[in-house]
Amino acid sequence: MDSIKLVWRSLEKYPQIYGIVALVWLLIVGFIAFLWHLGATGLVDETEPLFAEAARQMTVTGNWITPYFNEVTRFDKPPLIYWLMGIGYQIMGVNEWAVRLPSAISAISLMVLGFYTLRRLGNINQSSTRSQSLLFAVIGTSLMALNLQTILWARTGVSDMLLSGCMGNALFCFFIGYSNLGNGETRDRKKFGLPSLWYLGFYILIALAVLAKGPVGIVLPGLIIFCFLLYVGQFKAVAREMNLILGAIIFLVISVPWYILVFLENGQVYLDAFFGKHNFRRFTDVVNGHDAPWYFYIFIVLGLFAPWSVYLPLAIHRLAWWRRSWWQRQPRHNHLGIFAFFWFVCIFLFFSISVTKLPSYVLPLIPAGSILVAMLWDEYFARGLAKPKKFQDQGFLISILANLLLAILFAIAFILLPTFIGKDPAIPELNLLLTKSGLTTKGAIVWGLIAIAIMSCLIRIRYWRWIIAVNLVGFVAFTSFVLLPTSFFLDVNRQLPLREIAQEIITVQRAHEPIIMLGFKKPSLVFYTQQPVQFFRRKKSLSEYITEFDADIKSDTFLLISRAKEIRKVAKLQPQDYQQLAKKGVYNLIRVLKAQFYLDIK
Repeated sequence: MDSIKLVWRSLEKYPQIYGIVALVWLLIVGFIAFLWHLGATGLVDETEPLFAEAARQMTVTGNWITPYFNEVTRFDKPPLIYWLMGIGYQIMGVNEWAVRLPSAISAISLMVLGFYTLRRLGNINQSSTRSQSLLFAVIGTSLMALNLQTILWARTGVSDMLLSGCMGNALFCFFIGYSNLGNGETRDRKKFGLPSLWYLGFYILIALAVLAKGPVGIVLPGLIIFCFLLYVGQFKAVAREMNLILGAIIFLVISVPWYILVFLENGQVYLDAFFGKHNFRRFTDVVNGHDAPWYFYIFIVLGLFAPWSVYLPLAIHRLAWWRRSWWQRQPRHNHLGIFAFFWFVCIFLFFSISVTKLPSYVLPLIPAGSILVAMLWDEYFARGLAKPKKFQDQGFLISILANLLLAILFAIAFILLPTFIGKDPAIPELNLLLTKSGLTTKGAIVWGLIAIAIMSCLIRIRYWRWIIAVNLVGFVAFTSFVLLPTSFFLDVNRQLPLREIAQEIITVQRAHEPIIMLGFKKPSLVFYTQQPVQFFRRKKSLSEYITEFDADIKSDTFLLISRAKEIRKVAKLQPQDYQQLAKKGVYNLIRVLKAQFYLDIK
């Protein structure tokens, strides 16, 4: 390690080499985390196909105002994600790449603007060399990308990563504008009452955030900035600098027209569904059974932001956020740490108070957490690690030991996973297949090697600084050899049979023959057949459907997709009552005479 350190210092004479190394590393990270095999697996039930099909319907019908899924309006989310997917369909065709690319681009944009922010404004240590400043930016940007929370949602075609991208980039724009104005870099624009271009970018991006997921796109950034400015005593000054009237006009011009048009097209039904159920009620009541205790997000951040999450307590403590007067005396460009603190805490507390809880809700705090942890490491790189006498050094050692313990626990968890994994109706032999795949063994090896490497670094205190590199390289290995192969494993065993059933339907379906799925709901079937599918879980609802729409059904037969258990116990059909057309995985595709089906169900 000493030889590596000498080589690193010798490169100080050639700073451009640092830039090349940093660029190559971030390109590798961005490619592996967000683009590699992005469209190689099918859509994952149940949420992703809802977005994909709603976007496809827009391109088919030409109605870019009201989203539809399975011939029913879908008011869960605003249209930006559908529009972007629809544009992707026009360019690349209707496929998984087009569905997921908006999420991937959102994550990449966070890396780009995050790196720019940290590189230009983040390093508060005035004596730092260019290499140390660059290293800080690289670490912070890498942490934004290399965590389960970001990777999972950046590779999924839903609106969560798009919201996080718009909101995160908006907050980066705000802080760059805030710090530039503090340095007097925009005096000419101030003469004419014009805000910084970065503030204009902020207004545009929060408008897009509102089009991505609704009011939360402005409520959260507004809350974060309000609390931050109030704390540092800059609220009145920044309010004048931002030209809030112009900002409001920009925001309203971009975000409001669609809301007016969709209301005019759908009326009160839209207001009740979107603002009532999917916004206000989600905060005040449990929606779709997604309830959890108040401490839910402690475990979500700990697990999905691992291993960096173990450094967050010390990273937050080192800010000395209780010393408000000290922070108020600091120049604006030194406020990045306390800004990231409010960014993290406001989102965490907001969704902890919310009654409906989902893991993806706290995705927008990941960039803030990454900045806080990167600043912690940057401080130690800048001043060097002394003997652990001071509280912060002791705290740093405790954080490293927690990092080690977490890696060991992950290794053990992978070993035990086949034994304790729950049942999946779509993969009856999940534990056996998982063992045969070797994925659990690979996961245990990767995290075991990370743990061994951390223990090796702990031998001498000057080697502690290499622990961050161990984690970064280890997480890249985990993503490459475990996480992405796991997505292929789940696709082959869980989603591929449904795509194969969809192809069989396209081949054997007769004119006007309805498609029914019994026992469970798999929206991907709608996307891959590009036809409406009726979903029923119980005998009663299926009977009511047949009774009500019998006269409107122009075919004498139905195509029914279900498991053998549901065919026998719910539909009460025997083998002689239907024609078996295909069997893929646990799914059976059968044809049933309408009369037989009606009489048996009735």
